[in-house]
Amino acid sequence: MGADGRAAGSGALRPAPRADGKAPGAGVAVPGRPVLGPGPSTAVRCGPGLSSPDGIEAQTCVVTRGAETWARTYYRNATGEALDAVLSLMGPDDRSVRMTCAVRAEDEPGTCETPREPTRGNPAAYTAVVEFAERGGRGPLLLRSGSNSPE
Repeated sequence: MGADGRAAGSGALRPAPRADGKAPGAGVAVPGRPVLGPGPSTAVRCGPGLSSPDGIEAQTCVVTRGAETWARTYYRNATGEALDAVLSLMGPDDRSVRMTCAVRAEDEPGTCETPREPTRGNPAAYTAVVEFAERGGRGPLLLRSGSNSPE
């Protein structure tokens, strides 16, 4: 995972039907990340699971645990090509955090997360968006997935 960011264009999206009702990549342990368990209360707000005709599935969430908030996206890459995922967390007072994650060319579930930030104000004021495109910003946007607007 790198910390550099880039802008991407727009693309068409369609809902991703899932027979099991789980998020793409749900239940995947990420090396170096503790599994959420007992401790401070955790709130997770996710947008719909989406897929692209090109073979990307994703669901993007805002996670708040204790006094920290971050963005997380669950994904599958069945395109056969290595991609970049640019994940952005937007919060109150025009604050944002952006992370670029390398997405391997394999049809295995994965996750991408932004760094955890101290929660400022109401956690419901945070939103997250991820954009998948070819490595290095070449080519069109393949999928955009968001946590959706707060209610």
